[in-house]
Amino acid sequence: MLSLKDIKNLEKSKKARDEQGLFITEGIKLFMEAPREDICAVVTTARFAAEHPEAIARIPRGVDAVTDLKEDRFAGLSDTKSPQGVLTVQRKTAFDREKVLGGKAPLLLFLENLQDPGNAGTILRTAEAAGVDGIFLLEGSVDMYNPKTIRSTMGSIFRVPHFYVPDTADFLRELKERGIRSYAAHLGGTCDYTEPDYTAGSAFLIGNESRGLTELAAACADTLVKIPMAGKVESLNAAMAAGILMFEAGRQRRVRS
Repeated sequence: MLSLKDIKNLEKSKKARDEQGLFITEGIKLFMEAPREDICAVVTTARFAAEHPEAIARIPRGVDAVTDLKEDRFAGLSDTKSPQGVLTVQRKTAFDREKVLGGKAPLLLFLENLQDPGNAGTILRTAEAAGVDGIFLLEGSVDMYNPKTIRSTMGSIFRVPHFYVPDTADFLRELKERGIRSYAAHLGGTCDYTEPDYTAGSAFLIGNESRGLTELAAACADTLVKIPMAGKVESLNAAMAAGILMFEAGRQRRVRS
């Protein structure tokens, strides 16, 4: 059984999560949606156990479990202001990269240097809703297993394949070789985002919250697209821009299927 100190370290330290291949989820929704085979440990308060016997019954047999932790000690573990009284230690899901890239007309997202955990979680959740097949992040981008990211995904972290790649140019070259066209969300876009045909293999490129995409990413993209905006607004939040693009692709695919 991991000690409470070990659990807190996993919550706080990306290095610990990377080295152990584990992460922490909090709340009953994430507990109920977590793949049972990836649960390593469960910690709940005595109150949670008494109020949610159906959840306690779903703790996999053989998994280390503490179901009577005092409220104050659980609060010391929690990353939230109002903890629900349950957290799990999970193994990171081993998604199949080749299955995602080699699928028929995959719809992908590439996040270059995105840093905000809330944005990342919102994008992952939106990607599931829009029918995206996988998300790729440049190494050095936000940790998808940051507790704030996990909460923002509302369970999509378990279902949407996501991978880190070491180099922007190499990854975009790989997409091109596979016949997957890349579309960069860019203020210098040459066409409105509704104009291209996204029904074939497509990947949207989203950059850093404040700086946008690097010049390298923009230069390697097949097409620069823009989202028309009224008023004096110069740019959109990264998660909002990603959502607009993903749902346009989803719309096209539903209409033309």
